[in-house]
Amino acid sequence: MEKILIVGMGGFIGSVLRYWLGGLSQSLVRNLLFPIGTLTVNLLGCLAIGILSELAESRNLFSPELRLLLLTGILGGFTTFSSFSNESLSLIRDGQNLLAGINVLVSVGLGLAAVWLGRSLVQLMWR
Repeated sequence: MEKILIVGMGGFIGSVLRYWLGGLSQSLVRNLLFPIGTLTVNLLGCLAIGILSELAESRNLFSPELRLLLLTGILGGFTTFSSFSNESLSLIRDGQNLLAGINVLVSVGLGLAAVWLGRSLVQLMWR
């Protein structure tokens, strides 16, 4: 139960940060149609998970609870794209290039397909 609370607290913090920073970033370039707020959050999340993962793995700086709070909770609430990117890079680093490529293609491809399917189902139901 303690682990669930740790992840939940972190998720709350990360979600609030995503909302705030994404909105702030987008408001700075109001006339730009590109979703710069989402891109900003995703890139910052990737940078953060890269730094924190390396510190955790090579320096053993974090307890398991702190890793849960930072990586799973805060960054998971901030953006799951950082986890996806970190896992893909870990596969590449471990020499699993084919699996990394499959992960990227399947995650992005099926993610887009799932969003399309969800939108299509709603459109069919509300016609």
